[in-house]
Amino acid sequence: MSSTAAPARKPVTLHRLREMHAQGEKITMLTAYDATFARLVDDAGVDSILVGDSLGMTVQGHTSTVPVSLDDMVYHTRCVARGNRAAWVVGDLPFGSYQENREQALRSSVALMQAGAHMVKLEGGGWTAETVHFLTERGVPVCAHLGLTPQSVHALGGYRIQGRDEAGATTLRRHARELADAGAAMMVLELMPSQVARDVQTDNPGVMTIGIGAGQGTAGQVLVLHDMLNLTRGKLPRFVRDFTAEGGSAEEAIRRYVAAVKNGSFPDETLHGY
Repeated sequence: MSSTAAPARKPVTLHRLREMHAQGEKITMLTAYDATFARLVDDAGVDSILVGDSLGMTVQGHTSTVPVSLDDMVYHTRCVARGNRAAWVVGDLPFGSYQENREQALRSSVALMQAGAHMVKLEGGGWTAETVHFLTERGVPVCAHLGLTPQSVHALGGYRIQGRDEAGATTLRRHARELADAGAAMMVLELMPSQVARDVQTDNPGVMTIGIGAGQGTAGQVLVLHDMLNLTRGKLPRFVRDFTAEGGSAEEAIRRYVAAVKNGSFPDETLHGY
């Protein structure tokens, strides 16, 4: 009696992600911070792994992402790269690693990519467009991040929905256009009204928007792995769904997440906020 192993999937490339976006297929992303979970997420068919500076809270026990260093991100990116086989890997540029100038941003990006990231992510709009342009001109794929930007949580006054009023929504749309023009290939849209996120995607059809607490109108979705596996202690954001509720293994829960994003049953359009 013999069994045939499922064929390994082909590596997910930026070109493949763009094809998915053009065809209307939703892109799935989850965080991972070590080799074991990276392999699990990859085996479950997630398109992209975010090595997020959210590890500051999920792994290191901090109350925000601010204390996370570039050395921390390089270490965890290496771990994820060892466990991953096919998913597209995005590495977060942590607080203080790109704000000084464009050259600092490039050095930090090189460190993450040499550790195994395929793309780097940075937060904020306005001044960041120049940095994004500088990086993409030098062959560094960039994912932007607008809306709630956790590295700026103290300046924002907490984990609050962004872009609720017309002025805020207009600023988000303007920043998104500037980042798209600068060459950002992907854009995380966090904690904003669903119509604002939908407008950002409509205004920038060539950019892959990845929503988290931003409704269904984005090209894909991302969640913190620990949240969707119900491993996080304490209050969870309202937009998070517990994919372990139906039972089974962690891999089965991740597969349910992938299926729900692909078929449009996740997220709930009405749930925003923390």
